[in-house]
Order: sequence, then structure tokens, then C-alpha cells
Amino acid sequence: MKLGNYIAGKWVNGSGAGKELLDASTGEVVALANADGIDFGEMLDYGRKVGNKALRKMTFRERGVMIKKLALYLHERRETYYPISYKTGATRVDSWIDIEGGIGNLFANASLRKKLGDQTYYVEGEPVGLSKGGTFMGHHIMVPKTGVAIHINAFNFPIWGMLEKCAVNWLAGMPAVVKPATLTSYLTEAMVRDIIASGILPEGALQLICGSAHGIIDYVETGDMVTFTGSATTGKMLKSHPRLIDQSVHFNMEADSLNCAILGSDAVPGTPEFDLFVKEVRKEMTVKCGQKCTAIRRIIVPENLIEDVQLAVSAQLKKMVIGDPRTEGVRMGALAGFSQVREVKERIAELRNEATVVYGDPDNMDIPNVDMAKGAFMSPILMVANDPWKSTGVHDIEAFGPVSTIMGYRNLDEATELANMGKGSLVSSITTFDNDIARNYVVNAATHHGRILVLNRDCAKESTGHGSPMPMLVHGGPGRAGGGEEMGGMRGVMHYLQRCAVQGSPTMMTAVTQQYQQGAEFKDTSVHPFRKYFEDLQIGDTVVTHKRTITETDIVNFANVSWDHFYAHTDVTSLEGTTFEQRVAHGYFILSAAAGLFVDAAKGPVLLNYGIDECRFVKPIYAGATIGVRLSVKEKLGQEKKDEEDIKKGIVKFLVDVYDETGETVALATILTMVKYRNQE
Repeated sequence: MKLGNYIAGKWVNGSGAGKELLDASTGEVVALANADGIDFGEMLDYGRKVGNKALRKMTFRERGVMIKKLALYLHERRETYYPISYKTGATRVDSWIDIEGGIGNLFANASLRKKLGDQTYYVEGEPVGLSKGGTFMGHHIMVPKTGVAIHINAFNFPIWGMLEKCAVNWLAGMPAVVKPATLTSYLTEAMVRDIIASGILPEGALQLICGSAHGIIDYVETGDMVTFTGSATTGKMLKSHPRLIDQSVHFNMEADSLNCAILGSDAVPGTPEFDLFVKEVRKEMTVKCGQKCTAIRRIIVPENLIEDVQLAVSAQLKKMVIGDPRTEGVRMGALAGFSQVREVKERIAELRNEATVVYGDPDNMDIPNVDMAKGAFMSPILMVANDPWKSTGVHDIEAFGPVSTIMGYRNLDEATELANMGKGSLVSSITTFDNDIARNYVVNAATHHGRILVLNRDCAKESTGHGSPMPMLVHGGPGRAGGGEEMGGMRGVMHYLQRCAVQGSPTMMTAVTQQYQQGAEFKDTSVHPFRKYFEDLQIGDTVVTHKRTITETDIVNFANVSWDHFYAHTDVTSLEGTTFEQRVAHGYFILSAAAGLFVDAAKGPVLLNYGIDECRFVKPIYAGATIGVRLSVKEKLGQEKKDEEDIKKGIVKFLVDVYDETGETVALATILTMVKYRNQE
């Protein structure tokens, strides 16, 4: 079977015979991959002109709904990908991480639509006043970049590697060109065929290259973005491409690294933490056969516990059943191919100059019912460093497979120094029940690691583990790990957006941002905003309320009702030396009184009060002061119906500007209301 390349809206084959891709366990030919003859310049141009234009016209909410719909579609078909995944050497558990972990990434990122608003662009942060009179201000907006996101992915996660990146670029409004590693590209291709067939994405939002993409960087332009996952050596070569520099193309690199796990000095044999540590090391050595960019490569333990850890980990490894992942009972499959086996063996040979193998044999292995000449199998290899301080190869050489090295430390400072000798990693973990040990390690090691897991008995049952990056947290790391960031929730989306500072008058900025800015002209409407349906409300619709004079009785009564007897509200004899001149009204009373002024009590389109985003009490209110309220429609966020029975509704943010008899603002708040649509279709 020849793998297809999805280019400019069509499935096409390369011009050559293609490279044979083999089943990692049996050596049988799975597919032929070839991308020869593809015009990469035309491909990228198509993504910019067709895919980018289609996506950037959609709002964040529409993109998020699209991604959720795609996630549901793929989740229904998830079982069809497992038999294909087994051919990569992955077990059921390995495949679950890749397939359902990838789909889960779509779900997680789709939920961010609720934070990004219902515009085609994102308004970032708070407005900035730039003048004394309030007539000149600034705000930042973020718009989708005009190019294509080119994803060059590693072989170990053919699905997760694609979906975790595409989820954020689609949400941001950019199309993707996916270049999976050729070795396992047949799994990526299977899912892409389903994605294209679904018709959920607009045309041009996704293109695929199965085969060599050598030369594609020659065609990148300003507005494009390149992400790379793989070896540090290849990443550095790509990162230095003159075209990236010339066109100022953002390059995000996530490279394999010498990740480490620290055993706290308190976690001695017999403690839950010791057992958790041993289990975590075994898991990270054997899941995906150790072919994970986040796998534990260095096991850093107290010197007096080296032998205990060695024996305990070895005992766990002996229980591992290795073989064809389609065979019942197998817990560790094959490496992705013989090229990987050769490379891992070469790295082991280098490490043996500085470390001793204490478990496993890279050259001799007997697996029942398996043809070792055809399957890319390898035993887990556990090593002990002879001298991790003088022999620094254990901090530089990575065997990208089921290989890890134990090394000892005498105190926490040494443990931290050894961890940081890896020159930057994607993840480190420390297993300890001692809060001080955990804090000291995290604070001093955070400079060298993109993520740090603190593992102990309290979180063990729900912990996702050392090797599992999460969609809402940053995945990346400094130094050797590439210096890039992937995922990270909102942070991941921001990589694909261009930030721009916009300046102008509050009225003009309201029009640009579609968020009402304090001091802007408002629309004094004869109909109270609470009487309007969602689609009828306009940004800036404002009601100016009647006024109310605050009395001492109000202040005393609120103290009694709320039980808030803070001295400034109740004890005038204690005000000397404070900022208050007399008994001051509770800030929450002022807000409550404001609600009494601006609320339209009759039943109408407003379904409920959804909460308060921001609240500031900027000037004290004393008895005798008179307050009024300007209630303005600040922002509108449409929502999709959960099901056919649900009411169609949206969230409306109102700016509550409470002012006194001098006209000065005394309190500001943003309240959220749930408002019904007039049209329920």
C-alpha cells in the first residue's frame, strides 16, 4: 500500500517507488512512503491562501466548536487505529497514550474557546491609560498569523504528536502542514484520511507529507511557523536555516533530553515513596520501550540507596513480558524499527565507558514465539554510573530506548547539581514526602527543567506521572531540550498569534476591541439592557440609574446582616492613624446597593447572574454620600447549546461604574449575566 500525501485538497502519491515501512514486530511490509516530486512552495502557498483565510474568518468559539466536533468524531473511531498502532511496536497501553491522549488534547484545547471570546481575534490583558484626562489609551490585540504552521514530528507518537500541535494552531486560526517521521507515518496517514473525510475542517486547514520533506524550509515566509520534535542535533540544524532568519519565522523546538528522576533522602525502602519511585522508573523505561522524549534517562538517588534501587528496579523489570504487542499478556513491545535498535545499541556502547550494566543485555535476548531476526526487540538496560561527576557522558549521551542510568548523591545540593548537568531537560521529578526537600529542589532546579513533578503518597493515585505532559501545562524545556514551548493551554495558542499594541480614544478602542472601555461614549438606550435579548444587545448599551444616598443606618444594618464588623465600618473610635475620616461603608454594600439601582426586576431575557470577574473599591464612601450607577454592555460571548433541549444563550459582561455626587468613580466591577437569545433556532 502506498501512503498518500494530502496536498492542496487532493491525495497524491510521490513520483518514486517509495520507502518500505516495516511492522516493528514481524518485519512485514506495512506500506510504502514517498513524497518525491511534491512542490512544497505550492503546498505552503495553498495553506496560506485557502486554509489560513478560511480559519481566520472564524471566531475562537467557532474554531473551538470545530475542534470539539473533530475530537468526538475521532473518538468514535479510536478503536480502528489500535491495530495499525500495534505495527509500530506499541502495546495497547502505549497506543492508548498516543491515540486517546492525542484526541484528549483536542478536547482540552477546544475548551479554551470559553476563555478566548467570540471574535476572530483576542483582546489581551487590561487596557492601559496613557493620558491624565482619560482620552488616550492603549490595549493589546492578538490576531492569527497569516501563514502556515509546519509541524515536523518524531516517530514515537504518530498521532499525539500531530494532534497536540494542530489543536492549538487551529484554535488560533492557522492551518497546518504535518510532516510525521516517515518510519511510523502510516498511522498518521490513517487518521488524516478520516479527518479529511469528515469534512469538519475547512479546506486547506490540514495538509500531510508522508516521506521526505527535505527542502520545505526553503519556502517558508514571514507569518509562517515551524515546530520541530526530535533529536537535538537535527533540531539545531533546522533552527539555523538561513531562511528562518531572513524571514523572521518563529521556530519552536522540543528536543529529546536527559530527563532525570530524584529519590528524596527521606524515601527509604519501606516507605510508599520508595515504592512509587521504583514503579515510576520501571514505567518510564518500558512504556513505548523508552522511546519517549520525556522518559527517565538518569536515576539520581542517595549514595547509600544505590544498591536498594538497583535491586528493586531490576526485580520490576524481570516481570516485564516482552513481545509482539498483539500477543496477550505482553507489556513491552518492540522499538519502532531496526534503525532505532542500532542507534540505541551504539549509545549503550558509549555509555559503557562510564557506566556498568546491572540489568539486561542489549545483544542477547530470547523471546518465545518471536523471530528476533525480524522484530526490533530489545531488553531494558539498567546501568550504574561509575563516577557521574568526572565521567560526564552520562549527562550528554542519550540512548532513545529502554535505557536508564543510576547515579548517587550525598546531599540535596548535589542531587540538584547532577540534575542540572543534563544541560536542560523537558521534565524532572522528585519523589519525596518532605515538603522542604521538595521546595528546595524545585526552586533550585526550575532553571534547567521545563516541568517538575513532585510525587508522593498524597497524589500518587491521580498523578499522571513523570512522562506525561498535559495539554494545559507547558511542554518544553530550556537548553538541550530546545528552549521551546508546546501546549500550555492559552500559552500554546499564543505562539500562533501576532500581538499588536493599539492606541486611541476610549470610544475608538471600544469599536476596535469590541469591549466597552471606561470613559468611552455610551449608547443611552430607552430600553433597559436587561430587557434585551442577546442578539439585540450592543457593546456600549448603557443605563444611567437613579441615585441613592447612603446613611449610617445602612452601614450598621449591613454589618449586622453580613456579620462583617471590621472596625472601619463599626468603631469610629479606632479610625485614628487610618486612611478613613469617619465610619466607612462596606465595599460589598456599595456593590449590593448598586445592584439595587441597576437591576431590572421583572422576568425577561436575563436568566441569571453568572458571577463577577473584577471588582475594585477605589474611593471610600461615608454616610451622606449619594451614589449612582452607569451599567454598560462591556462584552458578549455566545455559547453553543449543550443539546436539543438546552436554551440558546450567551454570556454578557456588564461594566458596573459606581460614582458619587462629585461624579468620581467609587467602585468598578464586571458582572456576568446569562442572557437568552430571541431566536432559539
